[in-house]
Amino acid sequence: MNTVTSRDGTTIAFDKTGEGPPIILVGGALSDRSAAGPLGTQLATDFTVFAYDRRGRGDSGDTPPYAVEREAEDIDALIREAGGSAFVYGHSSGAVLALEAAARGLAVAKLALYEPPFIVDDTRPPLPGDYLTHLAELLSAGHRAEAVEYFMTTGSGVPADVLRQMRAEPMWPALEKLAHTLTYDGTIMGDTMAGKPLPAGRWASVRIPTIVMDGGESPPWQRNATLALAEILPHPQHLTLEGQTHGAAPEVLAPALKEFLAGGALYSP
Repeated sequence: MNTVTSRDGTTIAFDKTGEGPPIILVGGALSDRSAAGPLGTQLATDFTVFAYDRRGRGDSGDTPPYAVEREAEDIDALIREAGGSAFVYGHSSGAVLALEAAARGLAVAKLALYEPPFIVDDTRPPLPGDYLTHLAELLSAGHRAEAVEYFMTTGSGVPADVLRQMRAEPMWPALEKLAHTLTYDGTIMGDTMAGKPLPAGRWASVRIPTIVMDGGESPPWQRNATLALAEILPHPQHLTLEGQTHGAAPEVLAPALKEFLAGGALYSP
């Protein structure tokens, strides 16, 4: 384990593996750096992989108050540690965080995003207007399991029978341990899960090469969200990984990332 210090003094823990151009892996909700391990192993043959604990998770610190800008600064600290420029890959809400970081002008050479969980139409119910407030209330009351359940069912659309199976799995306590960070992901998503089209100019400043990917077996709302983002970015590519869902297999995802990133010159301000 290695650490960097973010702009506000927060310690950010990361693992560094492989050799080659640096790539930073940004995880989604309820994940720490261990979740990036299988993908990192696949990428480490061609890249120096930085898998990190987002603030509040794993071995990283968590300095209040929370702000999306602080998480962007965490990525910036990792980019500086990597030599001043890096590729960035983000999954789910981590894709939106990576997008927001790039929009702030960080030295991102290329950006790869997998299924940012926007809700842009009526193919699934939008989040309730009080979603984030209710989540915060559950956490404030110490109801960590209920907060995870609320996120899973209302936020992610996990069926009740699948949730019951998840609660019986050995990984469930680890999810509860990360429950307090669910409001962070909710803040990152903002109003983009309300069932409305994405604002046309919101990420117009992201002019670096960007690939937006989805899984061919993912539900329509997730695939529609990916397409909607690709339509409003200045320089996007879109790719569907056939046979994949929201949790794409590393052995399928890694070759797609390698092909997109191959030969990309690192950003120079």
